[in-house]
Amino acid sequence: MSTNQQTHSGFSRWMQHKMNARMNRKIRGGNGTFMGMDVLILHTVGRRSGEPRQTPISWFSDGGDGWLLVASGGKNGDPDWFRNLMAHPEHATIELPGDQPVPVTPRVLTGGERASAWAAITTAAPRYGKYQDKAGREYAVVRLTT
Repeated sequence: MSTNQQTHSGFSRWMQHKMNARMNRKIRGGNGTFMGMDVLILHTVGRRSGEPRQTPISWFSDGGDGWLLVASGGKNGDPDWFRNLMAHPEHATIELPGDQPVPVTPRVLTGGERASAWAAITTAAPRYGKYQDKAGREYAVVRLTT
């Protein structure tokens, strides 16, 4: 049984890499939407490997000149991109459709700031509220600024 799980895990990781690479090509080509949401490429450094990582991820306006990201998913809690981002925030950059990467500073929102951002996010994309309810935990909301 564990052999099947390892094979499935390996296949899932391979498929995710292929899908991410395809989405990254679309974003670099100027198409920055997926399932009706805006998408950017988040550049991080692997927290254990130190290797560069590029993750396509949906984003929401913060009402100013920043971007909001939701740390949803992840097999055992937070997704890898979030863990990498928080481990090495000084290496974070983003790539918007058709643009060059720009350095950003991440900050996890808390309290009223998070509540206000979460209300805006779930108004724009109600599915995130449903995902969080099913997860049984509060997703981190990250504000990226230049």
